[in-house]
Amino acid sequence: MKKFAAICILLTAIVAVAFISWGVSDMGTPECAYLRVHIRADSNEAEAQAVKYRVRDAVVRYLTPVVAECDSKTRAMMAIEKELGAIEEVAKEILRENGFSYGAKASLRREDFPTRVYDGVTLEAGVYDALILELGSGKGDNWWCVVYPPLCFTSGNGNIVYKSMIAEIIKKFFAS
Repeated sequence: MKKFAAICILLTAIVAVAFISWGVSDMGTPECAYLRVHIRADSNEAEAQAVKYRVRDAVVRYLTPVVAECDSKTRAMMAIEKELGAIEEVAKEILRENGFSYGAKASLRREDFPTRVYDGVTLEAGVYDALILELGSGKGDNWWCVVYPPLCFTSGNGNIVYKSMIAEIIKKFFAS
């Protein structure tokens, strides 16, 4: 009977954590669970678009270890906020290496985004928190992804590994 009660309490906790983690508790708006990233090119000219992808690669490499240890969107935002100047420097270095004289500006802010699909995950239109990196005027097409949960930040081999603290607790419970 003790194990049954413990399992019921554990399942209730899992459901509560799931609702909180995915933003259902925040008036039913799932966009509160995501931290997006947009890298906006200076223009739609081929060279500006090509350098945008080089900047993307460098910024993703830089930010991967920064967000790897974050276990919530709030922590990811705090970690990235501390790195905004460094993110700008990473972008500016790539721009300089490729012969561009304009700069880069990184910021965290809430913006309205259209519906997008990424690897089978649909992000509905809405207002999202986002890391915005504008290259030059920032008026060109952009590249976007999700920083938290990490849909584009991988370990370098293309595989994302998710760990569940709840699954670890359940394993430990049944192992004892």
